[in-house]
Amino acid sequence: MVDADQTFVIVGGGLAGAKAAETLRTEGFTGRVILICDERDHPYERPPLSKGYLLGKEERDSVFVHEPAWYARNDIELHLGETVDAIDRTAKTVRFGADGTAVRYDKLLLATGAEPRRLDIPGTDLAGVHHLRRLAHAERLKGVLATLGRDNGHLVIAGAGWIGLEVAAAAREYGAEVTVVEPLSTPLHSVLGPELGNLFAELHRERGVRFHFGARLTEIVGQDGMVLAARTDDGEEHPAHDVLAAVGAAPRVALAEAAGLALADRAHGGGVAVDGQLRTSDPDIYAAGDVASFHHALFGNQLRVEHWANALNGGPAAARAMLGRQVTYDRVPYFFSDQYDLGMEYSGWAPPGSYDEVVIRGDAGKREFIAFWVKQGRVLAGMNVNVWDVTEPIQALIRSKAQVDTEALADPHVPLANLVP
Repeated sequence: MVDADQTFVIVGGGLAGAKAAETLRTEGFTGRVILICDERDHPYERPPLSKGYLLGKEERDSVFVHEPAWYARNDIELHLGETVDAIDRTAKTVRFGADGTAVRYDKLLLATGAEPRRLDIPGTDLAGVHHLRRLAHAERLKGVLATLGRDNGHLVIAGAGWIGLEVAAAAREYGAEVTVVEPLSTPLHSVLGPELGNLFAELHRERGVRFHFGARLTEIVGQDGMVLAARTDDGEEHPAHDVLAAVGAAPRVALAEAAGLALADRAHGGGVAVDGQLRTSDPDIYAAGDVASFHHALFGNQLRVEHWANALNGGPAAARAMLGRQVTYDRVPYFFSDQYDLGMEYSGWAPPGSYDEVVIRGDAGKREFIAFWVKQGRVLAGMNVNVWDVTEPIQALIRSKAQVDTEALADPHVPLANLVP
């Protein structure tokens, strides 16, 4: 029975952690809630860092999950700029801060997120090498892009994933020259496959972005601490004033690993292994957001989802489970992206090799369409591009696991809702 004598500790001050704290209060928990964040900024959302805020279209304050006064008003003990060093599962304590403060917990939530992967090549210590994960990164990169645009400078981006492409779009809007180096044959290859990846390549080429596919950076060349060029493994050299490493993110599992919690296989993205209630191998410790890996019954696979919606929904789900509510976390993965005049939403999970065909509804040439990744007539994923208010029926099709008529699926005149059993 949850009561006022209990203490719930949340490690990680991102969206998942902040929404978990909020949910504990809205669900009526009157005990102690401690939220520990290793950043000095109040909990914030990350999508604006590569979208509206980076472009200068959104104010800094717009990224925060709650206004600063909200935490005190809701009796949330917020510790900013403090790192949790250890979890003692026997004593049920966490140790944090410079003075090694130890606090006991009844339930613990790990929402430690992920960190950008690093380029393991010479030259990454130069001043013009960047990552984009935190608000401080975005603030710095925003100034860099403005300077590059003003001075006709060159930005080289390692990686043609979502972050790489969104920053490429922002850089071009500032007026910077952009080259994207990607080892695979198309952008977003591991998510969209070659069929739709090419669409994004053409979108960016039309705006002046140069791509170098089938190559990896091997060295960042500099002088007097500044970037001059980026070299690739096929002998090319690209002029550069700045370099962005956008080569993915790794779950922050060190704390969980040191505590002896079960981890997911790296082949499935790693992370802290959780069950359908987001509970770890310790029944009093939960995990949510980017760091959590769970078996998704809908797709029959172990998944670790790094996107905004997973943090938005996973934090509250974990909070309810910590309160003893009956929870089954099986949300359809969802994310969105904005690049130039293209807006898109993606629902589902369909990596290359998992589907038989891609069915297009609408006009891909005009970039107004819905794409469906289909296996044996069953929709695994759907992406709507500049077509709106269709997420609900797309997710309903995915959840139904029903075989659909692919001709009807491709026909814009057939309402999607009619195809859902």
